[in-house]
Amino acid sequence: MLGILTLHLHIPGCKSLKEKRSRLKPLLTRLHREFNISVAEMDLHDTWQDTIIACAVVSNDNKQAQRALQTVVAWVEANWPDMTLVDESIEII
Repeated sequence: MLGILTLHLHIPGCKSLKEKRSRLKPLLTRLHREFNISVAEMDLHDTWQDTIIACAVVSNDNKQAQRALQTVVAWVEANWPDMTLVDESIEII
């Protein structure tokens, strides 16, 4: 099973793409380290205050992949207060 989590995040106060990258990179690195998942910015690359990131996990169990990605969503909301979660989507393939 391949689980894909898509997060639309709002980053208030960003005034440049350079600032956006400097605020987003620590989140991407931490998600990879904390959850052992693949993570990357997927869309809205040229928008200063919004981004869409995708997280992927591979598992042999559909429910385990779903739980792992739901844990990522909860963790982002609890531990990254300078970004607002606008939307989330989990897809299991």
